[in-house]
Amino acid sequence: MSQANQQTTYKDDNIFAKMLDGDIPYHKVYEDDKTLAFMDIMPQAAGHVLVIPKQKAVDLAELEPEYASAVLMTAKKVMQAQRQVFEREGIIQMQLNGAEAGQTVFHYHVHLIPSSIHELGRHAVTQADHAELAKTAAQLAAIINAEF
Repeated sequence: MSQANQQTTYKDDNIFAKMLDGDIPYHKVYEDDKTLAFMDIMPQAAGHVLVIPKQKAVDLAELEPEYASAVLMTAKKVMQAQRQVFEREGIIQMQLNGAEAGQTVFHYHVHLIPSSIHELGRHAVTQADHAELAKTAAQLAAIINAEF
């Protein structure tokens, strides 16, 4: 594995770090003291949400247990909301560690995609309509806030 293909140290200028710092806007679905869930602007399917920890970690190997647990609990809340909003049972949960596995943003994150593996589009190909993302984020957030 070449060094060019693998990032091993966290860089504070990645897009998710900038979002956490308030430097880049996003469509928030849920936030607590350890996690942030937001709409993917280059979704593989409608309703594609990303969940990130507020800890600086490149991948799962670096993530502290309390943040890993918090990410999973946030993912559970988002998935329950996605099932209601999109009226489907199938939610793809995907997490990639390292460039060779397909990770492109080197801040640990989980993808939650209301889709089937057969309907899944390619990632980072087409940017979604921001008005539609805002609408979906509000629908998901309303369900999460009402239930938790």
